[in-house]
Amino acid sequence: MIEELFRTRRSVRRFKPEPLPEALVTRLIEAAITAPSASNKQPWKFLVVQNRELIARMAQAVRAATQLVAQHIPSDSQPAFERYGDYFTRFEQAPLVIVPIFRPLTLLSNLTSPDLPAPARESIEQLEVDSGLIGTSLALGHLLLLAHELGLGASGMTGPLVARSELKALLDVPASWDIVALVPLGYPDETPTPTERKPAAAVTRWFR
Repeated sequence: MIEELFRTRRSVRRFKPEPLPEALVTRLIEAAITAPSASNKQPWKFLVVQNRELIARMAQAVRAATQLVAQHIPSDSQPAFERYGDYFTRFEQAPLVIVPIFRPLTLLSNLTSPDLPAPARESIEQLEVDSGLIGTSLALGHLLLLAHELGLGASGMTGPLVARSELKALLDVPASWDIVALVPLGYPDETPTPTERKPAAAVTRWFR
């Protein structure tokens, strides 16, 4: 039952060293690309990183970017940031990292005339970026749920994007594309405990 998957999925950041069969990874991506997207443009690609040296270089770039940020954090907040920043490189020991990337849905911006007022143009540009990001995020959700169903561990990590430009360079991501998250994937070596969730009533506002 899909609701059981929702309730039991956890973000896994510790993995066994065993490699994953490529067919299994392909199955996850095939599930991901069934997700809906604006105008069915399917604005995604999935970079699959198995190369240990490259993963290490990615982690090094994230660690360096995190240390740079740490230099600009007030001293009384340093301990909290160190605990937070420690998570940013937890993908380093995964046998495989999937990197979903997206591009904006450039449609309306190509159709409108240059005299369109700036606020309207800005709204369109934001809509186009959000459409690509949201569609690819929906695909990522599919991937994470199937990974859980198959007994795999994974998490969608946005913390590493503190080194976004460095990661894009390492992964040869085109300038017109962007990274959604880093997704470490493998056989889990931990069983995370459930985290508290806000009740639906606390996050719902009705307009009746």
